[in-house]
Amino acid sequence: MFADTATLNVQAGTGGSGCVSFRREKFVPRGGPDGGDGGRGGDVILEVDVAMRTLLDYRRRPHVKAERGRHGEGGNRTGRSGADTVVRVPPGTSVYDAESGERLADLVDPGASVIVARGGRGGRGNASFTTSVNQAPRTWEPGEEGEERTLRLELKVIADIGLVGEPNAGKSTLLSVVSAARPKIAAYPFTTLQPNLGVVQVDEVHSFVMADVPGLIEGASDGAGLGHQFLRHVERTRLLIHLLDGAATDPLADYETINRELAQFSERLAAKPQIVVLNKMDLPDAQAWWPLVEEAMRERKAEAHAISAVSGQGVRPLLHRAFELLATLPAVELAPEAPAVFRPDRDEDAFTIEREEDGWRVRGVRVERVAAMTPFNLPEAASRFQRQLRAMGVVQALEQAGVQPGDTVRIGEEELEWQP
Repeated sequence: MFADTATLNVQAGTGGSGCVSFRREKFVPRGGPDGGDGGRGGDVILEVDVAMRTLLDYRRRPHVKAERGRHGEGGNRTGRSGADTVVRVPPGTSVYDAESGERLADLVDPGASVIVARGGRGGRGNASFTTSVNQAPRTWEPGEEGEERTLRLELKVIADIGLVGEPNAGKSTLLSVVSAARPKIAAYPFTTLQPNLGVVQVDEVHSFVMADVPGLIEGASDGAGLGHQFLRHVERTRLLIHLLDGAATDPLADYETINRELAQFSERLAAKPQIVVLNKMDLPDAQAWWPLVEEAMRERKAEAHAISAVSGQGVRPLLHRAFELLATLPAVELAPEAPAVFRPDRDEDAFTIEREEDGWRVRGVRVERVAAMTPFNLPEAASRFQRQLRAMGVVQALEQAGVQPGDTVRIGEEELEWQP
């Protein structure tokens, strides 16, 4: 089964906590603190695997989690960092943030990768807090939580030739005849619901990849029918075979409809070279339409062929002509539409203060990290946290905003009571 979309929840590993320890050996006076730092949590990484062709695995396994870091130990032993989790995706996968809709990355090239969730930092052990005036600290830090986010994955099929046309034009039948692909084919009104890929062997040496994707209807560029679920798969093809249904009421009207939808969706799609093919030449209706279609395409300076996918009439010449055209076309543009590194430059020291109904909210990367990594049950750690807030300018900003003794101040997940 082919799946071209999936929702994936990713959670990076939490950092290990620092250790409180003091060196105590019989013949070593004044051993001092030797608590080691915790290890960093593992990242979640998406990486292109050219052997993959579908996102089906992640519909069955929608949650991915990286390993957490080990806690620090005595003897200045740092905890082991958590192992990264690598998620394999097929080439052509676009990655979006499910909540904001922002495109985070576009993974096209073999081996291309992107970190979608970063592991948390390891907390420091008490050996890291030793100073000339505090030679026996009992302060330590818990590990930082790893990032967690929900991703939307969308696969754009990468093929040399895309088959376009109205539903029931015979695209699936043609693909099944010229390749080993076995798409679902029925004798009743029916349209393909998922893209199918097939390798077409032109001769003993040459071949190309053909994609049969869901049929278009009028209004598809606005999302009607399968809409964008179809059109995004055509964007990365080099050549289009525009298949017309010879048994339709008006194949030429269908031709105009499909081209109009392609142009409304993307100028790049409308500019792709096409071979127009009238199918079902084994039927009298198609035979009657062929002179009209041939004349109309001549007026439009478009190349036209007549075939019967069922009987095989005209199929081999069509394939040879398609391969000849491919040889004259530039390689498909597979430049990623979004960078592989999507982390924007941001000022981690910046923060904002907001007035809430029942208190105040402080937001900022660094200040929230400091709050999350402070064990408030230790008086020494709480005092250090207050000094850090003052050094970052948070205390002064709250005072200027009008905070009063007894007010509630929220920083990240922590809820604190303001005391001057």
